[in-house]
Amino acid sequence: MEVLLRYGRDDLLANLPAQTDVILPRTLPGLADEPAALRQALRQPIQSPPLGELVGPGKTVVIVHTDITRATPNERILPVILAEIEAAGVAREDITLLNGLGTHRPQTDSELRQLLGAEIVANYRCLQHDCHDDDNLVSLGQTMLGHPVRLNRHYLAADVKILTGFIEPHFFAGFSGGPKAILPSLAGVESVFSNHSRHMIAHEQARWGITEGNPIWEEMRDVALASKPDFLLNVTLNPSREITAIFAGDLMAAHSAGCAFVKEQAMSAVSEPYDIVITTNSGYPLDQNLYQAVKGMSAAAQIVKDGGSIIVAAACEDGVPEHGLYGTLLKEAGSPARVLEMIAAPGFSKQDQWQIQIQADVQLR
Repeated sequence: MEVLLRYGRDDLLANLPAQTDVILPRTLPGLADEPAALRQALRQPIQSPPLGELVGPGKTVVIVHTDITRATPNERILPVILAEIEAAGVAREDITLLNGLGTHRPQTDSELRQLLGAEIVANYRCLQHDCHDDDNLVSLGQTMLGHPVRLNRHYLAADVKILTGFIEPHFFAGFSGGPKAILPSLAGVESVFSNHSRHMIAHEQARWGITEGNPIWEEMRDVALASKPDFLLNVTLNPSREITAIFAGDLMAAHSAGCAFVKEQAMSAVSEPYDIVITTNSGYPLDQNLYQAVKGMSAAAQIVKDGGSIIVAAACEDGVPEHGLYGTLLKEAGSPARVLEMIAAPGFSKQDQWQIQIQADVQLR
């Protein structure tokens, strides 16, 4: 049996035994006219006034977008949003595009042009969030869990705040999109560390497809609401990165509708766990490094027997990667068991520990 796996910028053909079960999402065709569908979503949003009524002459606008590790088609979404708000009278110099990096590295100039399109980079103010830059972080106090909250100053200063992204199941936040555009995307490093801490990651509800009762997602929601976003535009995608549905409007109402849609389309039940599971991280940009590929490992772990095997096909063109502490922490620990011992030590709190914690849990099954 030949099975085509999403791998890097191309596909990988795997020759597998005939009795292999192939589990696929319910792939939907892309929307016939993406720009028209996006305009309609902006003008007929969910539980919100149309975007054009929220903006106007003299108002400053910030548009938060995902970084290069995400599959969001920013280069197709953002031009439609920009045209809509400029048609409503917003001056170009009053618009800021803000790259929601979280703790990720900043994009290079060429990566920004790839991410947003050369025309946008050349004609608009494009900023990149820095979770370590104290001068551009503003305190909002603490969460209900007592965790510190600092968010990007440029975002908070804008008159109108627009969040964008795409929705898919997420391995510890339930689903991507929605409030994740604020925490971790625009948060200070200490806010990310506390939200992604060992005990939060270890919570039994911090898993794929669960939001209610998931302390990680609920804290993300609370922080996002406290930041007072005005409008959300999230999309869903098929494997060809075509937009299959658009959810725009009120942050919680639009994201909730999108999550329900994704749960139906992208999550499948199996009758029993498998001895061997072969998976991918859905190709580029999602499999550009080993750090990101942990998500594929975690997905496979949901349906593999204890003591079974997981094979992840990931191109990892960005390597381990070299940036961040993921590779360093793995080397320091030396084994999955030691990873869990290390991060359980009193006072231990380092970038990327959440990823090695999840990886260690998978490897020790």
